[in-house]
Amino acid sequence: MTMPMTERENLLRVIEGKEPAWVPRKGTLQHKEDPENHPYPCVDVRAELFPPKKGPSGGRIDMFGVEYSPTEDTGGQELPTPNRFILDDVRKWKDVIKLPSLDGMDWRAIADKAAAHIDRTQSCVQMGAPAGFFMPLMNTMGFTEGLCALQEEPEAVMEFYDHLATYYETAISNLIDYIKPDIFRLSDDIATAQRPFISLETYRNVIKPFTSRVAKFAMDRGLPVDMHCCGRCEDFIEDWRDMGVNIWNPAQVSNDLAGIKKKYGNSFILTGCWNSQGPAGWYGAEEEVVRQAVRDCIDSYAPGGGFCFWASYYGPSDDPEVINHARWITDEYNKYGRTFYQKQG
Repeated sequence: MTMPMTERENLLRVIEGKEPAWVPRKGTLQHKEDPENHPYPCVDVRAELFPPKKGPSGGRIDMFGVEYSPTEDTGGQELPTPNRFILDDVRKWKDVIKLPSLDGMDWRAIADKAAAHIDRTQSCVQMGAPAGFFMPLMNTMGFTEGLCALQEEPEAVMEFYDHLATYYETAISNLIDYIKPDIFRLSDDIATAQRPFISLETYRNVIKPFTSRVAKFAMDRGLPVDMHCCGRCEDFIEDWRDMGVNIWNPAQVSNDLAGIKKKYGNSFILTGCWNSQGPAGWYGAEEEVVRQAVRDCIDSYAPGGGFCFWASYYGPSDDPEVINHARWITDEYNKYGRTFYQKQG
């Protein structure tokens, strides 16, 4: 008797460059009342190295000491609390940035706890570094000072990045063979909706060498690499591919997604391709507008494979408008995305 394909197996078909049985839905929370209740094809493991700390605004305080504030309009997502940046001179980072010690960690126990909730028969496991490189600099200094530091004090920035890379390497090397991930995660938001924050030259000279050090854990093990980077960041794709990246999320529509898919085919997987800034992403969007956008997204990028659906919606999680938005996306994905390849013949 042939067992039905699992969400995990279907996602792995996409990663292998094959056409899947249905369009995987990766990265987006399903509506909580989804009647089909499909398991997630991929579950992210974020090992808790230290007890979480809460700041006065109700958000977390990260391992760098940066305080975050949640916002209701984004459903509780967090940004660094304005005007509370902790580093004003990158040359003095050693005096300010005091990362918690990793000595004496029970790495097996941390890994077991982090992955205990995952059914590996149904879902792929994804893990990566505790943080990136560009964003920690911006989060500790703010964008004005952080971007100036990249241009004016690149040597000091690279000293900071070397410290981070060594820290990440220690954590990853002690966890990866306990967690045994199927996918390795990289993350750094280095672009706005219109263009990158930095030049390609700055990326290659200052940031890429350290990201490559982290990515080497995946390359040494033959793991696929998923890069999270928002905005119009297609300029960096070739550099990412040098580091083994073959999955990109959320692949936003400010990039030439059709051209990218044509150029790379199924060797570079587009996750997302959802126009969150268009009418279907607006608060109060009409039902048929949302449903048609789901169909259009899938029609544009799913043929032949190399695509995972990822749609976003924003607002307070208990707002009826937001609940309906989530319901329509989920229902249309179930009806259209999960039968797409059958209809293609």
